[in-house]
Amino acid sequence: MEIDKTKPYPVIVALECKSCSRCVVACPKQCLRIGKTINERGYFAAEYVGEGCVGCASCFYNCPEPNAIQIHIPQRG
Repeated sequence: MEIDKTKPYPVIVALECKSCSRCVVACPKQCLRIGKTINERGYFAAEYVGEGCVGCASCFYNCPEPNAIQIHIPQRG
């Protein structure tokens, strides 16, 4: 999956994700899902579907795990 880095997108640290689905439910654009790969701690980590993120950070603010999600917002210039 190729991500367009000129647009906002979430960066999910799979190791920190506990598969609670709060980010998936919170996303107004429905661009997150729970993946099918188990992380090293035994959870199915959330993943970005590859398009649709507007950089609202709802996923970030709803995630209970510190450092599990970051939002990449490209610089304008």
